Parts: sequence; C-alpha cells; structure tokens
Amino acid sequence: MTNSAALKNLITPPTAPIVVATTNRKKLGEMRLLLEPLGYQLRNLADFEKSIEIEENGTTFIENARLKAVGQARFLGQWCIGEDSGLVVPALDGAPGIYSARYSGPNATDQSNNALLLEKMAQFKDQQRAAYYVSTAVLADPDGNIHIESEGKCWGRILTAPRGVQGFGYDPLFEIAEYHLTFAELGSTVKSVLSHRARAMEIFKRQLVSRFAS
Repeated sequence: MTNSAALKNLITPPTAPIVVATTNRKKLGEMRLLLEPLGYQLRNLADFEKSIEIEENGTTFIENARLKAVGQARFLGQWCIGEDSGLVVPALDGAPGIYSARYSGPNATDQSNNALLLEKMAQFKDQQRAAYYVSTAVLADPDGNIHIESEGKCWGRILTAPRGVQGFGYDPLFEIAEYHLTFAELGSTVKSVLSHRARAMEIFKRQLVSRFAS
C-alpha cells in the first residue's frame, strides 16, 4: 500500500481528538500543520478545565516527553502527545538543552532566554556557534501505554543578534546556513518542512499510519 493510500485508510485512535500536552499555542499551531492533514483534530491543555502539572525531571528530551504524554493521558483519559524540545549548543556543553524553556530562571521569557544565550555565546565565533534543535514526540493512550516515540534534529548556528518576528523560543537567533535566514524569518510554511519538530513528526506520522491504518 502506498503512503497516500495508507493515509486515506487511516483509522483514528478510539478517543479522538488527540490532546497535545502543552499550553503553548504556537507549538500547538505547528503540530496542527503537521498532523491535521491526516484527519486528526488536536486540542491542548488549555481546552480542559483541569490538567496536571508534570514535573519534567527527566534527564533527556525523550524522558520528559514520556512524562508529559503518560501523565496527562492518564489524568485526562485521552490519547495524548507529549512533546519536548529545545536547543543544544555543543560549545556550551549542551546547554540550554532540556532547560531551554527555563534557561534564564523560573520566570523565564523568550526574550530573557535569548539575552542570556547571547551573553553566554559572546566569546564564541564561526563554527563554535553551531547549534541544533531537538524535538521528541510520544503518543500515549488513556491508560498511559506508549505507542509511538520519535525524534528529529535540525542544525544551524546562533547569530549575534536576533532577526525576524515569527516563531518562538530561540527562533530569532537560530539561522539555517543554507538559507541565511533564521527560523523567525523563514515563516511557518518553510519551518513546517525543515524544523526539528517537522522531522520528528514525519517519523511520528509514519508510525501513526503504520499502527492505525488498515
């Protein structure tokens, strides 16, 4: 069966829609671009009166994605996608890494995180400014059983000043060398093809089709 034929015969999980275990609407928007063409309706935690606070105490992105997916799936009684992602800078020994969202402290914002990253990177030049984004995604059923795991990476470099107004997180500082543009300049259409999240979700989609297609 061809991939296109498999997509047409896709069987949705028993309790659609699928919940993306996040309150980040920009992240949800990216996930919708990637998964809703398959026929799935996605919701996020803000659509529910109650959800639980997941302690992200994993040591890797995939461990944190598992915690989010399993914890929220069990609590909400819904199929859930846990996604964890961040920026890795080898010259900073892997930082911000799993602490990307809270790099500048418990009250971190995108602006404060970017400012701290620029400060930490000030001494580095050329190839030392190489970095990559990582995205991991996990699908859990309402009982907390994990059905799918995937990971994607996208390499680029950290600029010395932000450029662009689209995207979120470190996007204004993360330049794709081949395009000489940041994620914040490329826009959602191109990012939905090139990004770490797009690559992780492409693997995720293939597994989803394989598992739920007849």
